[in-house]
Amino acid sequence: MTSDETVVVSLEGALGRIHLNRPEALNSLNLDIVRKISDGIDALEDNPAVRAIALTGEGRALCAGGDIKMIWQVGRTAPQEALAFWAEEYRLNARISHLRKPWLAVMDGICMGGGVGLSVHGSHRIVTEKTRFAMPETGIGYFPDVGGTWALSRAPQHLGFWIGLTGATIGAADTIAAGLADAMVPSEALPTLLADIASGQALESAIKAHAGDPGVSMLKDNAVLIDSVFASGDMEEIFAALQANGSDFAKSTLALLEAKSPTSLVLTLHLLRAAQSSASLETCLDREYAADALILDGHDFYEGVRAAVIDKDRNPIWSPARLGEVDQEGLVSAINPLPSLFSTATADDL
Repeated sequence: MTSDETVVVSLEGALGRIHLNRPEALNSLNLDIVRKISDGIDALEDNPAVRAIALTGEGRALCAGGDIKMIWQVGRTAPQEALAFWAEEYRLNARISHLRKPWLAVMDGICMGGGVGLSVHGSHRIVTEKTRFAMPETGIGYFPDVGGTWALSRAPQHLGFWIGLTGATIGAADTIAAGLADAMVPSEALPTLLADIASGQALESAIKAHAGDPGVSMLKDNAVLIDSVFASGDMEEIFAALQANGSDFAKSTLALLEAKSPTSLVLTLHLLRAAQSSASLETCLDREYAADALILDGHDFYEGVRAAVIDKDRNPIWSPARLGEVDQEGLVSAINPLPSLFSTATADDL
């Protein structure tokens, strides 16, 4: 790949290609890239020669996330600019879920945040032995967005709750176990897989021909514990249950949660539980959009991004600092619905 374009749209036989080409930034998204992906979909979806569309990434990542540094910079002074980015990104996420042609997301390498939104809503999702999948937002004072609350809430046995709340990075087997990917294809087999699809082979048969064993899933092995603990609607109860269990997995999970923004944990749990009873991805995206406005008006997002991205001291000072100090009722009631991003969608009770 030698093009200077950040998004390369091409046609290879029957396969339309959208290739993210910003490897120095791990193919992270900005508004220009979101628009280029959308334009690429316009061209490929309307082309009668295209039987499927594949999303791939240059370098070590499919996509490491969205432009949180931009949002950090403008969130306080020009919140509408940040909300405008989210609005276009979320509309793209929803569009992927309704494409008239198969969408093959190749989650080879890092796939986090915004990259997850480009992948999990598609019709065909593959991972590789290099996949590093995460929704790490609670670690920066934010919450799983890009329709993450919809996808995570539908994982079996509350595995998605564990992924969204801990922000942990998982591999191929765990991503498949949580229903966020469909198959593991070895990285070295990807060129042949894409060539087979380009030659006209059906996606299902091509993926099946190249699929490999994803290995053991740590989440599946601990699914009974996860299901019993993360079914709770209260974060303090979740902490207490993990402490009472005392297993190595419970201790490691507790350590992950203790490092996260208490406010983000409470907000994320609320959004995941609300998503469980939601009728559509669009409803969840509308709810996430409303929560975005709340986040921009708070403290922890700016502090979390500062510690992780700006100063990189990895030492955020959350406010409030302890879970018991979070006003859960006040936090949830402060989420004020915004006009729907979708003409046919209406927000559920927030």
